[in-house]
Amino acid sequence: MFIQTESTPNPATLKFLPGQPVMQTGAADFPSAEAAAASPLARRIFAVEGVTAVFLGSDFITVTKAEDQEWAHLKPGILGAIMEHYQSGEPAIEGAGGAVDHAAHDGPDARIVEQIKELLDTRVRPAVAQDGGDITFHGFDRGVVYLHMQGACAGCPSSTMTLKMGIENLLRHYIPEVTEVRPVGVNV
Repeated sequence: MFIQTESTPNPATLKFLPGQPVMQTGAADFPSAEAAAASPLARRIFAVEGVTAVFLGSDFITVTKAEDQEWAHLKPGILGAIMEHYQSGEPAIEGAGGAVDHAAHDGPDARIVEQIKELLDTRVRPAVAQDGGDITFHGFDRGVVYLHMQGACAGCPSSTMTLKMGIENLLRHYIPEVTEVRPVGVNV
């Protein structure tokens, strides 16, 4: 098994490409070792000292390290954990634990929210996945769209620019009711 790595815009996050599917559908975000209880793969990666977050995409794994750690020291242990996982034959996630997707939204803005989710799914999420992250819809209130940034996007120095200059401009262009985009979540 040959696992490739790619840097991300977030220097604290590295993208691992095992060359095999990671998640059959969706993605899973583990902002802490405690959150990884349902994921044999994430648990193995968290066993490497210095790992602070794990994000599982369709064909990639994004790992975030502590500030005081160096990738040169962490990378061999993470690569070993990923290889061990694939050799074990265990699933990335047991049951439905950890899977993330857009928040539900009912009410008078349901049509607008569906348009927002459609644009996120077709234009934003594929591009963000290339950088090892994901962005999901969290809420919409009086013209403000709330988004949850995960994986490499969480805590990325360029995430504010991505939100304001990229996603906000895109949504405002196609959906006049959108006036602003704001991040939500623990890692933002």
